[in-house]
Amino acid sequence: MEEKVLKQTKGRLFSNQQLLKLFLPIIVEQFLEYLVGLADSIMVSSVGESAVSGVSLVDFIMALLISLFAALATGGVVIAGQYLGNKQEKEAKEAANQLVWFVGALAIVIMALVYLLRGAILHGLFGHITEEVYGHANIYLLIVAASIPFLALYSAGAAIFRTMGNSKLPMKIMLAMNILNVIGNAILVFVFNLGTAGVAIPTLVSRIGAAGIIMVLALNKKNTLHLNKTLKHRFNWQMITRILEIGLPYGLENSMFYFGRLLILSLVSTFGTAAIAANSVGGTIVMFEVLPGMAIGLGLTVVISRCVGAGDFEQAKYYTKKIAGIIYVAHIISSIIVLTLLPTVLNIYALSESATFWTTRIVWSHAIMMMLIWPLSYTLPVTFRASGDAKFPMVVSILSMIFCRIALAYVFSIYFNMGMFGTWVAMFCDWIVKSIIFVLRYLNEEWTKYHAI
Repeated sequence: MEEKVLKQTKGRLFSNQQLLKLFLPIIVEQFLEYLVGLADSIMVSSVGESAVSGVSLVDFIMALLISLFAALATGGVVIAGQYLGNKQEKEAKEAANQLVWFVGALAIVIMALVYLLRGAILHGLFGHITEEVYGHANIYLLIVAASIPFLALYSAGAAIFRTMGNSKLPMKIMLAMNILNVIGNAILVFVFNLGTAGVAIPTLVSRIGAAGIIMVLALNKKNTLHLNKTLKHRFNWQMITRILEIGLPYGLENSMFYFGRLLILSLVSTFGTAAIAANSVGGTIVMFEVLPGMAIGLGLTVVISRCVGAGDFEQAKYYTKKIAGIIYVAHIISSIIVLTLLPTVLNIYALSESATFWTTRIVWSHAIMMMLIWPLSYTLPVTFRASGDAKFPMVVSILSMIFCRIALAYVFSIYFNMGMFGTWVAMFCDWIVKSIIFVLRYLNEEWTKYHAI
């Protein structure tokens, strides 16, 4: 296998071509993930509304776990990336091995807890749900919960290859597995009429396949960050602690995001069917607007960690500004595409007149605010974490979530009679507050005093 570790080029650690090869496959991979999620929701809708509700409840739990594993993988990327930047390849390989074994073991524990507590999870998190919805959710959870360890291993494996500059491989695996997932769903739902189980089984199989493929390829000794071929493993707690110092704050931040989202969804549900539909459809559509920034952020972690590992904070600043500019341009392009296709997409959903109006307002306002604010509130924290400064963005994000996104959602929605749209205005305020704080943090260069290794 050709060596994929990015090489330094004429004074800069990354050339424009290397950045393109790093970012573009991640964008495609994320796009495929959202697109398949959309296809899954359309297919499961043929089973009935109760099935849609049950699957969506479980998918919310799985999304939380995916974000947790992604956060831990980010910790591994930062540590391994800084070691590579400092030309300590042996330590970088050790970090990769510790990441895989730790997240794998943790995921098995989480899977066991999900099976043991599945009733309490479904009723406790989502309150009173009908027996029919519970039945669909229970079937779906019983099957997809088995994929939790494989989700964790794929996330860790993909992070390892991205750290070496090879983001194309995870993209190819995701493409193959997503095609398998969609075909499997179509066959089991429409041909064998397996209902909810017909959606869950291909999901489990595709996740097992993705993890298996990426783990086998990660064993190749030609890779700088290859895994050791052994079933015996000794946990290096010093290395794991370094990974957790980055991954744990980020994981807590992500968990708080989902908790806030749950509270806001309960608020939105009080404003009627049209508001719920507009919020749901609008939330799905705007993810395609923000997708480039989220994807490029994964690659930025690799870039900044390598710069910090090399002790070159000037290059870290250079790439932060350059990549933030790239995200601004990418968001303009993605927003133009989404807004152009919006009328057609809304026709497919066939919403009520009221829901269509509010969905249109959500998508347009999100596009405008995102193009102005989002990169400052979400790109700069990536730089901080990649340098080792993970606690500051965690604290800011959690406090902003509580006092802006949640508290202001109630203020705008209820006291200012803005209804469901008030929750989106609160989110925009959250972006503005975080942008101001993070820009000040970036300019005072406090983050440059941190090292993760």
